[in-house]
Amino acid sequence: MTGLAAKLVAWHKRHGRHGMPWQGTRDPYRVWVSEIMLQQTRVATAIPYYERFLARFPDVTTLAAASLDEVMRLWAGLGYYSRARNLHRAAGIVAREHGGRFPSTFSGVAALPGVGRSTAGAILVFSRGARHAVLDGNVKRVLTRAFGVAGRPGEKRVAARLWALAEKLAPARGVRAYTQGVMDLGATVCTRTRPRCTACPWAERCVARRRDMTGALPGRKAPRALPRRRTTMVALTRAGEVLLEKRPPAGIWGGLWSLPEAAHDEDVAQYCERRFGVRVADVERLPPLAHAFTHFKLDILPLRARIEALEERAAEPGLAWLPLEDARGAAIPAPVRRILAGL
Repeated sequence: MTGLAAKLVAWHKRHGRHGMPWQGTRDPYRVWVSEIMLQQTRVATAIPYYERFLARFPDVTTLAAASLDEVMRLWAGLGYYSRARNLHRAAGIVAREHGGRFPSTFSGVAALPGVGRSTAGAILVFSRGARHAVLDGNVKRVLTRAFGVAGRPGEKRVAARLWALAEKLAPARGVRAYTQGVMDLGATVCTRTRPRCTACPWAERCVARRRDMTGALPGRKAPRALPRRRTTMVALTRAGEVLLEKRPPAGIWGGLWSLPEAAHDEDVAQYCERRFGVRVADVERLPPLAHAFTHFKLDILPLRARIEALEERAAEPGLAWLPLEDARGAAIPAPVRRILAGL
């Protein structure tokens, strides 16, 4: 195990990824933000979000003092929005319960919302040089192939085996370089399809390579067709403004602002009068959109409804009339941003 770790550290020095904006920092707050953003997100996608986020929220107390709406606005488009909500909740916990100082123990870090065992280990490795195992998706793929671990990584038995390997491999010295190296190896060489085995520092001992099993490891569930859902989104406009509605905190796009949604077969003019007390002058069909989630696909029919008259009534909580330009910059889901861009 020591020899494998040393080979990987040497490989990373020459061939690993360097110069990413979160590399080199020992600030646990900045490491934490980067690790949360990199959950289920590619590095190239995360970088501009990370830089904008840190420019606005340079430390944990600034993040804790911000409104969730502002946090979500900067996160909009990055997806998996529970990460942003947990980040904001965790910042409040650090500010209130830890005096604004990020926890230094594994148990303290792992107790924060949205931080699991692997993420807590990565935060402490990169911020403090502490020896902890990390087991993200890339690392699971590397270890599964290198040691010939059959089965799906999500199975309890397989996960336990992979964690044991990760613990044994993590070196006491050079743990930062090793951890970044094993992540980089999975991201750039030991890829899900077409792995570049000839460029791998562990190629000689790799079980999957010797047995021609890189396509079979790690084990995966049989693919299944995702169910499809339909919705009608209504862009209700008046004098250069559009109506946005805040979504519930749980569920898809939780906490974001969005366009009101009508039943797929509902008369939109009647819907707008019933819900918002407005008379619609005309309704225009906009190009349909398709958006994929983890567990289903959503077909969106966008309609633009122009208001003829607006009754005076008290503003309802969770509704906001915004100029189109302001609405496009609000905390809105990516498909809604595309709809508003076409208005």
